[in-house]
Amino acid sequence: MRLTLHVNGAVHEIDVAPTLPLLAVLRDDLGLTGTRYGCGRGQCGACYVIADRRGVASCLLTVEQASRMEITTVEGLAKGDSLTPLQQAFVDLDAMQCGYCTSGMLISATVLLANEPVPDETAVRDALAGHLCRCGVYGRAIRAVLTAAEASR
Repeated sequence: MRLTLHVNGAVHEIDVAPTLPLLAVLRDDLGLTGTRYGCGRGQCGACYVIADRRGVASCLLTVEQASRMEITTVEGLAKGDSLTPLQQAFVDLDAMQCGYCTSGMLISATVLLANEPVPDETAVRDALAGHLCRCGVYGRAIRAVLTAAEASR
């Protein structure tokens, strides 16, 4: 089936099965590998993308559903070569180790900061709660989100 996807501000015409998970299309057809495959059940947060200003698990969203939405992946957060304040805070505070969970955390934190520019620690913890990190960078990730919020004031 021929579908049109709006991803990171660009229009992509694709010919795929409509029930295919968006995650597979992002990675395999569009080459956007920053969105990670984790559990395949929407429980780990590795595959999160922004769909119409909400963080969603792209492993659970069909490409047909996504064709009616504006999608932003981690590759679409920065503009050009400049990192967002959030991305820079993750780098500065070393809020990643293996990096597997980082793209999903950045997506959820971006959504949080768009809706709540000055979150408290509880709000940040809640926003990142759906992300599993085997390396245990939660404390640094929370500090990075709070630092980015402060820098954006």
